[in-house]
Amino acid sequence: MDVDENSSNQPPRKRLRQDPESIAQPLLHKEPRLFVPFRALGLITNYVPFVLQSRTHKGATEGPRLHLLTCLGRAWALWEGGKMGLLFVGPDAPEQISSLAMDGDAVWAAAGPYALKYIRGKEVLRVENPLGTALSFTTIFGSQLLALTEDGSRLLLWDTKEGVLDATIEFDAGFTATSILHPATYLNKVLVSSSQGILQLWNIRTQTCIHTFPLHRLQSNPQAPQIGTVDPSCAITSMVQSPAVDVVGIGFTSGEISVYDVRADERLMRMFMEGGGIRALGFRSDGHPILASASSAGHVALWDLNSGGRLLHMIRGAHDGAISALEWVPGQPVLITSGEDNSVKQWLFDSPTAAPRLLKFRSGHHAPPHLIRYYGSDGKQLLSASRDRSLRCTSVVRDSRSFEMSQGSLAKKATSLSIPLASLKFPPITSISYSSSRSKDWDDILTAHSEETFARSWTMLNKKLGKYNFGFNDAVKGKAKERAPLGSVKAVCVTACGNFGLASSSTGGIHMWNMQSGIRRKTFDVGSCPPEIKHRFSGTKKKERSITGLATDPLNRTVIASTLDGTINFFDFQTTKLEHTLVLPSTAISILLHSDNGLLAVVCDDMVVRVIDIETRRIVRELGGFRGRILDITFSPDSRWLVTTSLDSIIRTFDIPTGRLIDAFRTPSVATSISFSPTNDFLATAHVDSVGVFLWANRAQYAEVSFQTVTDDDLSNVSLPSMQGVAEDDALNALSALAANNAPVDVFSTPPQLDGELITLTLLPRARWQTLLNLEVIQQRNKPKEAPKAPEKAPFFLPTLPGVEARFAPAEKKTLDLKPTRRLEKAAGSLESTFYQKLLADTQDGDYETFFSFAKSLSPAALDLEVRSLVTLEGLGTFINALTQRLLSHRDFEAVQALQNAFLNIHGEVVMQNEELQKHLERLLAVQKKESQRVLDLITSSLGTLGFVRDTM
Repeated sequence: MDVDENSSNQPPRKRLRQDPESIAQPLLHKEPRLFVPFRALGLITNYVPFVLQSRTHKGATEGPRLHLLTCLGRAWALWEGGKMGLLFVGPDAPEQISSLAMDGDAVWAAAGPYALKYIRGKEVLRVENPLGTALSFTTIFGSQLLALTEDGSRLLLWDTKEGVLDATIEFDAGFTATSILHPATYLNKVLVSSSQGILQLWNIRTQTCIHTFPLHRLQSNPQAPQIGTVDPSCAITSMVQSPAVDVVGIGFTSGEISVYDVRADERLMRMFMEGGGIRALGFRSDGHPILASASSAGHVALWDLNSGGRLLHMIRGAHDGAISALEWVPGQPVLITSGEDNSVKQWLFDSPTAAPRLLKFRSGHHAPPHLIRYYGSDGKQLLSASRDRSLRCTSVVRDSRSFEMSQGSLAKKATSLSIPLASLKFPPITSISYSSSRSKDWDDILTAHSEETFARSWTMLNKKLGKYNFGFNDAVKGKAKERAPLGSVKAVCVTACGNFGLASSSTGGIHMWNMQSGIRRKTFDVGSCPPEIKHRFSGTKKKERSITGLATDPLNRTVIASTLDGTINFFDFQTTKLEHTLVLPSTAISILLHSDNGLLAVVCDDMVVRVIDIETRRIVRELGGFRGRILDITFSPDSRWLVTTSLDSIIRTFDIPTGRLIDAFRTPSVATSISFSPTNDFLATAHVDSVGVFLWANRAQYAEVSFQTVTDDDLSNVSLPSMQGVAEDDALNALSALAANNAPVDVFSTPPQLDGELITLTLLPRARWQTLLNLEVIQQRNKPKEAPKAPEKAPFFLPTLPGVEARFAPAEKKTLDLKPTRRLEKAAGSLESTFYQKLLADTQDGDYETFFSFAKSLSPAALDLEVRSLVTLEGLGTFINALTQRLLSHRDFEAVQALQNAFLNIHGEVVMQNEELQKHLERLLAVQKKESQRVLDLITSSLGTLGFVRDTM
């Protein structure tokens, strides 16, 4: 084993060359130049109750069509109830949506002080609370929209067509309204519940309170508080209309349920549900007298109303969080529930007394994911791990293809043991690795879990937990007193071939298993701590060097392991021998290997990402500038970019060849994990305060982007992508948003002139000017010996001469008498060519840019013809002046020399015989001598410099 002692010294940093033009001209806008928000994935619903709409068309042979409207924060989603497919997503509202309602084809959403009306996902009407306070609850009542203010003091009524505020109802001081219910067959009347447990019946037409239902009649609490006091356990949390007229169901925070007759002012039935307050109620509408109730603990209870409210079934753990809404499908034995666990579920009742079974569902993470990775090479699937102890596969193409990896029959175990389902799930995943090479043959995913001493395998093909647990117990042999402590698994790695899986522990153990059989094959030993870094962790034992990262090259020749004490260890894959140890200046937190080019990115504790070439085993780049701990890194598929996220809530993109920061933008919340698509089209991010996965489109896939160095002043604040917002639609429809912000500069193009003191050539082939100089010789050489003759045409009937012998009569040649005319010559003499027009159009003291651009586009023969067509003294003088001015501009040097040579060869005698052209010729001679001497001086200087460099290297 050899230790690179000098590797701890940091390589010298290169000073970046700055473009003066980019410093002088600030950016026009501060938008992200490389990534644009695209869409969010994995969002199903939140705490806002969903809205169920059932439609039946006249003459339809199928059942009613169901539509589910769920809230996604600032947007809403419409789902088809049959297959739970996503129909479309609405645009973002100004603020977080607090309530939803449906009126035919229209969708109403309350967001802050606004109530917005959408039709087919487009906003058509917006009404505003004149008081400026937020709206908390909305419902449709005929042609009016009823809304409660957030403080529960007022009820507002708007016309749904015109958006005119019809009326405002103000409640008493001791009444805080929470929800509204329209009793069936009650004209212009609504029931309003309160947080004090009081119920009031209002006539909205006359704006009068008809009756007040006191708390002691609604709830069986002998010590009920009086009006004006607040008891949290007495608050009404749910109201629902029963199939029977005048009867409603009322749920309280205490868990009590009352079936109340509003007309008789009498409580008919009382039930009590344990495990939290009532969040939703629903009466079955297909003829069976059953009441369903949902609690804040995620349980669903079913009550038999014919038996006086007897408990039929209790679905414990129906949701992993509080249930926000519950509703029966009209006329069907199907119950739909939604919860704060980001899921919507449909429950089917096969018989009136049997327990329901889960029919369909759409779900996502109910805790923010902390680890995401693209799976496969097509960029269509994402693996995401969350603190909710689940591993999910999210489809980028279609939401219905997303699923959660099964951990076994945990539901049956939780039911039999009467414990929550979440307590039986595996601990949160801390590391994940995969290889899809043998995914159809055996397990292809390997995960490490928090505080566990073994790694687990998964199979993507079967969408479930794999066969084997790769633990360190079998690897440690010896007596109990001599055994080393078993550390938790810190890193895992699956080889590129998919045959082997590696896992490392916090105590320094690295083991390799066969993914097909689960048999341990090899063990790698990192050895003792190098002497130059022993001072970093004085208390660390020899056998307790924590391994923080694992990687293998695509050819299974090298195993790379990083340690917490700041070393990168290279092992031989076959012999398990430690070949090299690279000492880093700081602690290594994690590593990431790009298998195609052999670049290893190491996240260090000093907030620097170091890039190591695994062939030379040296540090080749150091990327810094972070103001917080680095959380995750990812390579672009072509290994040109390295994207990082850190605790300062900034996503940075580095150009690896130059080591420059080419893009950076700040997100509203910290991105805990990032992953680049294998197809180079999207960047996926997971954030600390959201349960979704967000996609950012790579602008370099659609337009040319100028890569310039980014400073802290160029940082922009970018909002997270929505499910499908208006901003993302505009950005994708108009590719101008996918272009560079500030007039992109083609980095591969050469400007017309680098510097005014340099001599610039035309960049045209040398043969073009050589042909112009030797055009007469080339024409003489290529001249044909004789003109081509057309073949004589034979007549159809050959004429013969009279006589005994058959002889053909020769055809007589017709001669055409051509009369001489000078009409064409006169017309040609009066016309001016484009060459001559552009020559006269440019100013005499300019650089004749237009003229020379046109001249360079002509062929040598056409250019020679144009020069010969200069027959007037004005044209000759202007041409000489154009050559002089072009020489003074230090551009197109070889073109001027060729044109000057051809001009003097053709018109030399004419110029000598006319004194008017002598001054122009003398000026051209002086400028020619001066510029020729400058060119010779520049060439001599360059040759001298080149010779010096060649001799000294």
